[in-house]
Amino acid sequence: MGAVRVINDDRHFYSELASAGHKLVVVDFTASWCGPCQRIAPIFEQLSLKYPKAIFLKVDVDKCRETAAMQDVHAMPTFIFYRKRAKLGQCQGADPTGLESKIQQFYGCGDSNETDDSIGDSASGHMDLSCFITKQQCECLNESDYHTFSQCLNSDSGYLQSDEDEQLIMSIAFSQPVKIHSLKIKAPAENGPKNVKLFINQPRTIDFEMANSNTSIQDLTLSAKDLEEGNQIPLRYVKFQNVQFGARNGPVSLASSIFKSL
Repeated sequence: MGAVRVINDDRHFYSELASAGHKLVVVDFTASWCGPCQRIAPIFEQLSLKYPKAIFLKVDVDKCRETAAMQDVHAMPTFIFYRKRAKLGQCQGADPTGLESKIQQFYGCGDSNETDDSIGDSASGHMDLSCFITKQQCECLNESDYHTFSQCLNSDSGYLQSDEDEQLIMSIAFSQPVKIHSLKIKAPAENGPKNVKLFINQPRTIDFEMANSNTSIQDLTLSAKDLEEGNQIPLRYVKFQNVQFGARNGPVSLASSIFKSL
């Protein structure tokens, strides 16, 4: 059952972050003299019950001045979201809709202990980056009208299929800079992607001619087992340390006819 935990000293805050493990941590940086903070406090309590798999903390900035300074909090209320002690994002102001929207963005994302399609033990210390994907800015060239890229990005039963021929170019946009350790692609062995070219930080979506002529960051050859089991595919991690905000992790050229959702 969810409940807001009140933090009254700096050591307590960092102890809670450390013990949270893979769970989402939602922190309300508040002050007793702040009117908007008091107005949204009951809503924050309700959200802690609505999203019981997350940990909700309330930090009084006057009692935890060091923590507030270290987390770069300058206005109240400020809500910051963490997982595995890493900051995922934040929002400010007594905006219930905006706060819940942010919680939904990160809730259940990256918990490798609770999801079958997680990165798993072989990527210990890493998390699922799907919650950082800005779907509205993603693009795909040569997608079918009936099996689109948006279906591939969702966890439902949809899949992505090419249209005129068996090549696809996908551009994936992230909401902030990310480090990419590995990826998973799941598809039928007979129709799934066999060869993948990865590019990062492109100023715009490149076309097929550019994808063929430009030098990729990494090329992948996928086996039938990789596709059927959705195996983790390691990347040259050093090459993917700074996939920039606003830039696209792509295009990804798929010499294949079907790219199935995870």
